[in-house]
Order: sequence, then C-alpha cells, then structure tokens
Amino acid sequence: MDAPHMASTACTYDSENRPPAFFAEMAEAWRYRALIRQLVERDIKVRYKRSILGIGWTLLNPLLMMAVLTIAFSQLFKFQIPFYPVYVFSGLILWLFFSQTSAAAMSQLIWGSHLMTRIYLPRTTFALSALGSGLVNLLFSLAALIVVMLITGVPVRPAMLWLPLPILLAAMTALGTGLFFSTLASWFTDVVDMYQILLSALYFLTPIIYPLSVLSEDLQWALRFNPMVHLVEAFRAPIYEGRPPDAATLGLASLFAVVSLVIGWSVFTSRADDIVYRL
Repeated sequence: MDAPHMASTACTYDSENRPPAFFAEMAEAWRYRALIRQLVERDIKVRYKRSILGIGWTLLNPLLMMAVLTIAFSQLFKFQIPFYPVYVFSGLILWLFFSQTSAAAMSQLIWGSHLMTRIYLPRTTFALSALGSGLVNLLFSLAALIVVMLITGVPVRPAMLWLPLPILLAAMTALGTGLFFSTLASWFTDVVDMYQILLSALYFLTPIIYPLSVLSEDLQWALRFNPMVHLVEAFRAPIYEGRPPDAATLGLASLFAVVSLVIGWSVFTSRADDIVYRL
C-alpha cells in the first residue's frame, strides 16, 4: 500500500474532541454487551451453584413474605381487597426487583472496582450486569406468581401482555437510582447503609400491602411523588385487575423512569473516571 493511500485512511484520535460521556458510555456498554451477558450468566450460576433448592431460593423469599403478609393483613383488608395473596405478591415482586437491583448496582461496582483499575471496562458494566440478573430473577418470580394466581382462582388474562412495559420502566428506574447512589457512595461510604434505610421507609410508603384508598386524600396526593407508587400500580393492573395500566399512571411512571435514568446515568458517567479510584 502506497504512502498517500495510507495517509488518507489513517484515523486520528483527538482527546479534546470526544463525544459527551453520557453518549460515549452508552456506545461502550453496547460494544461490551457480550461481557455484560457473561457476567449475568456468571451471577446466576454462582448464586445457585451447589444449592439444594436452586432457582427455588429466588422464589422462596417473595413467597414467604407473601405468606406472612397475607396472614398478618388479610383480616384487616379482607373487605377491600379480594384475592389478597395475588395483590400482595404482584406488588412485592416488583418492589424486590427494584430494591435488590438498585442495591446490587452499588455492591457490584465495589466488587468490580479492582478489576477496572487493571483493565479497561465501561464503568457501567457491573450496574448493567446487576440489572440483567435482576430481570432474570423477576421472570422466575412471575412464573411463581402465575402459579399463585391459578391456585387462588385469579384468571391469567390477555392484559398481562402489557407487563413488559412497566417492567422496562422499573428497570430504567432501578438502573438510574443505582447509578446515582453508586456515585454518592464513592464519595461517602455511609450512603450504602443510608440507602438501605431509605428503602425500608420507601417500602411502607408504597401500596404493596395496602391499597391507596385506605389513606386520606392528602396522603394519597403526597405519595404520588413516590415513583414506586406508579410503577407498582402499572405493574399490578394487568395482573390483579386484568386491564392495561391507565394512561395517567403509565405517564407518571414513564416520567419518573426517564428522569431517574437520565439523572443517574449523567451523574455517574460524568464522574466515572474518579469513581473507580475512590472505591
């Protein structure tokens, strides 16, 4: 190949003309999608390796919580909420997906920080793998939910085909939240413990074990600022009520999901290079 031709095809890297970190990280995460998939597979295999119950451990936690909550609260809400086990389980599995995934995004980043100081990886790799593992576990929990529905006499209706949409919105919210608090945790280690306390409070401020209708109108209005309220309601409607999520609920859930993801992704990617070395 002659020199003029080589000069015309050479690529020049300009460090001062890089794309914004927000979009560059998306491109890099897509390039490393095979690695992210392998990390998800590794997490699933490690979690159930040498386990007597295997996948059953994923189902056991929400099932036991559903049983305890049903025994404790079914008498209290028995007139307002028929088929209470399905009502609780449908809200519980989405809550567990959000809480466990967002918390895992922080722990996975800490676990992988030593690796990212040795080789190049997109900084969001471990948060995305935590999200992938959470989605797999959510699918297992949905299978258990269908069994509970059949046992309790709640029909599996075509409206459940809407479920991928609220699941997508919950995934966006969990990822954005996990990335945002991961950034804070790299500066202040107490954030990890504080986030667990925040999750405990948020659990009781989300209509998982009770309907919003039992609360006063003022409190119902205040809880509308809780993103999980709209996500749980959008997820529960096709399962428990057999209808698509209403437009207002879906719109608010979408708004919170997009805002959470944009803020979390922006904050994390803008500080990504510093985060690894602070962990």
